[in-house]
This record gives sequence, C-alpha cells and structure tokens, in this order.
Amino acid sequence: MQLPENWQVRLIQLLAVGGMMLAFFLLLFHEGKLISVCSTGGWDDCGQVSGPTARYASIGPIPVALMGLIGYIAIFMAAWLEDWIEFVEIYMAEIMISLTGMAFLVSLGLTLLEIFVIHHICRYCVISAVIVTTQLILAIIYLRAVSKANNKE
Repeated sequence: MQLPENWQVRLIQLLAVGGMMLAFFLLLFHEGKLISVCSTGGWDDCGQVSGPTARYASIGPIPVALMGLIGYIAIFMAAWLEDWIEFVEIYMAEIMISLTGMAFLVSLGLTLLEIFVIHHICRYCVISAVIVTTQLILAIIYLRAVSKANNKE
C-alpha cells in the first residue's frame, strides 16, 4: 500500500483532533464544569496547574486551555484548507512549521512553568505537549520531503 504524498499533514490533522478534545476537556475543567481525575496534593495535581483557581491557568481573562483549543483548531483547519485553497497548498510546509512551531514553544514554556514555578504536573498537559511535539516532528519531516521534491524538479 502506498502512502499519500502528504501523509505527514494528514497525521498532523488527525493528532489535532485528539488535541482539540483534550484542550476542550481542560477548558471544561478550568471552568469548573468537570472534576479532575488527577489526585490532589501529589506531583500530578491538575487543580494546581489548570484548575479553576490555578494562578497560571489564564492569561488575563483568557484560559490557557482555550488558547490551546484555538491552536489545535488552527492546525486542523490549515490541513483541511490545503484541499480548497491553492495558496495554502503551495505553502503548506511553511504553514505547518509555523503553526506547530509556535504551539511547541508555547507548550515548552508552559511545561517549564509547571516544573519550575508551579512544582506540579498536569498529566493532560503533558499529553498535549507530546501531541504538539509529534506534530512539529511530522511538520519538519514534511518540510524536508517537500524541499527534496522541489530540488529534484
């Protein structure tokens, strides 16, 4: 079976669906609509990291989980628009590197904040960081494949 030419983008898009569900879960948890399945008081206390009363769970009035949800939606939509808008198709590698790179930097910053400032880890935030890191690696692989194909022409 032959993989599609842009299999990396499709996998990034699929990972974005999982990321959207995870970010929505964290948003509901932040808003106090869900209880956490993390234990309290341990190193993996989600309430200390992303709960309704968590100090660093919002930037101003905007929850960090909402920013994550918007980021995952942007990645998903960019991959979807590739089939509909020629400009997006032409620059898909650069768009994916930009979006996943920004998401990775934000995720890295938040993870460092969890470790060194909050001193607690949210397991769902770690899963999101793994998703974003995987998306960035796939975007780099895709950029290299596109560059290699362009050099052959």
